[in-house]
Amino acid sequence: MSRFDSHSRIRALPLWQGEIAIEPLLGGISNECWLITDASGRHVVRLGEDYPFHHVFRERELMTAQAAELGGFAPKLEYGEPGVMVARYIEGARTYEAEDVRANVARIVPLLKGFHSDMPRHVHGPGFLFWPFHVIRDYARTLRQANSRMSSQLDGYVQLAEELEAAQIPLPIVFGHNDLLPANLLDDGARLWLIDFEYAGFSTAMFDLAGLSSNAGFSVEESDELLRLFFGREPDLPLRRSLAAMQCASLLREAMWSMVSELYLDAPGTDYVAYTQENIERLEGALEAYRSRFERSGT
Repeated sequence: MSRFDSHSRIRALPLWQGEIAIEPLLGGISNECWLITDASGRHVVRLGEDYPFHHVFRERELMTAQAAELGGFAPKLEYGEPGVMVARYIEGARTYEAEDVRANVARIVPLLKGFHSDMPRHVHGPGFLFWPFHVIRDYARTLRQANSRMSSQLDGYVQLAEELEAAQIPLPIVFGHNDLLPANLLDDGARLWLIDFEYAGFSTAMFDLAGLSSNAGFSVEESDELLRLFFGREPDLPLRRSLAAMQCASLLREAMWSMVSELYLDAPGTDYVAYTQENIERLEGALEAYRSRFERSGT
């Protein structure tokens, strides 16, 4: 959608009071975000469309955002229809970066545990299961069918996913966010908020823990502390191995997300090929550390 079309669509929304000012917000590479100022204050508009190739459906995202507001996890949703959401802008809130995540793990863990346990009381409609290993296998099918430039690598990626899946330990099903980039955490000084629910759905806690830690560049010691805080006990070897394997899976899934996006998305200013390569390099580093720690050591 062009900027002109986006502005026209935003101006036509029925909730504004008086004249509006429209400013772009940086961040999303599969949706558009805009900061709107009217007589009642400031608001964030999020525009998107269904992306079946990414398992993203805006009607479900809207329902989840409404549920997250009811649960007290997300900003007030002021307007919604499939493809359009308007949330109240939280004045004074800052978007987290990787170092903020690492410095605030003790605050993030209760937010995450509450989201996992409370969101099932508020979501409705057909349940959506987000299992990263299924996503990886489905991305491989999509990439093969489209004759992706990465086609020759796909058998290896699927085999790797199966290896990492086998390292997972049984955990309860929870409602996960499943996209815990640092920028999806907001801090207003008094509390934390979650935003961006494109991929939210039922899963296990391990993918959120892996996404949070891998996206923020946790060390081994920081990952152990995350497990300690989340599970309330000293992490044993299977738990550590499960997280480390899921951290690799998180990076593999992100790399394959980018490979699919190379084919089907065109966000202005986004170099999907470079983003693919960045995540492949991060995956290679994480996988080397994982195998050195848990396989070559014999543990």
